[in-house]
Amino acid sequence: MVIPEETDVFVVGGGPAGLAAALAARQRGFEVCVADRAQPPIDKACGEGLMPDGVAGLRRLGVVLDSGQGMPFHGIRFIGGGQTAEAVFPGESGIGMRRTQLHRILIERAQAAGIVTAWQTQVMGLDPAGVRIGDRIIRCRWIIGADGYLSRIRQWAGMEILWDGGRRIGLRQHFRVKPWSDTVEVHWLQGCQAYVTPVGADQVCVAVLGKVPGMSTTELAIPFPVLAGHLAQAEPIGPVRGSFSASTRLRWVTQGRIALVGDASGSVDAITGEGLALAFRQAEALGAALGAGDLGAYEAMHRRIGRMPLLMSRLLLLMNEREGLRKAALSALAARPHRFSRLLAAHIGARHPAMMTLDALPLALDLFGAWAGEWGAGASIAETAR
Repeated sequence: MVIPEETDVFVVGGGPAGLAAALAARQRGFEVCVADRAQPPIDKACGEGLMPDGVAGLRRLGVVLDSGQGMPFHGIRFIGGGQTAEAVFPGESGIGMRRTQLHRILIERAQAAGIVTAWQTQVMGLDPAGVRIGDRIIRCRWIIGADGYLSRIRQWAGMEILWDGGRRIGLRQHFRVKPWSDTVEVHWLQGCQAYVTPVGADQVCVAVLGKVPGMSTTELAIPFPVLAGHLAQAEPIGPVRGSFSASTRLRWVTQGRIALVGDASGSVDAITGEGLALAFRQAEALGAALGAGDLGAYEAMHRRIGRMPLLMSRLLLLMNEREGLRKAALSALAARPHRFSRLLAAHIGARHPAMMTLDALPLALDLFGAWAGEWGAGASIAETAR
């Protein structure tokens, strides 16, 4: 599609975050152009599970998903150290879907909405009038950077990363096997998790996040005995893809007429499963701010949107790093599935975050006991906490 000489909103980055931001701007009546140097559909190593709040966020942007486009899942199951804890969503289900399929759906919706998409097109820099592509200057009122963790728009605008929690490596592989659970399973090891998402009637996605010494890309499930049993006779599909996950925070996500969205605007470790849902909520907030002509409103809403995912990522990463805490947490969640479900509801925005305190306190007491136990005094404190 030919890029116009002028547009209202120019989005740099055509992944899910960029297309969601484009759709949100288009809903406000803006003319929108999206450019990406890749050729669609764009794939990425991820868990491929859309949580219920992500499904709802897409629907508000005009993208309606149904079970025929993926596989519904109804909750989360934690497995580790002989413990299994399961929580169910309070209402709408999540959807497991191949990343390429999701990207195709978003592109089709963008094109139907009248958004100009320019693939295999690289933005070379910023200009006082807009963006530079080759020897052309595309004039625009607003510039949205949705070009990922290593965002060049962020670098060109001088919006530096304020805090970086470090990176973790992720590997993803698909297997041809009938899903054995209607949940997303999270298998825990020290410093590592394996996520299993049903993405088709005869297919699952396995994503391993963290670090397992000596593990090759063809042995993703071997360190996880329960998972290895399920996949013993399964046929691998396609190549293993790798990526990384990180938690980062920026001081500002706007600069003049430039706004950042998705991983370009700061990221949350994939351990939360909320990356896409977070990007879709940011896109909605950005669309509203553009409609009001006030990016300051987006700045404030972006911080608010990110608080719960960032908190949850820190808590889950603490479980990832501390074996005693992880064992105590899994034991407490397994013993109190109703509380686990209510914590999950708060995590996906179906329950007010303030209500988390009532359900988190018993778990916090168990965790405190486990933490103290690592220093030699945990047995008596853990018993008292219960």
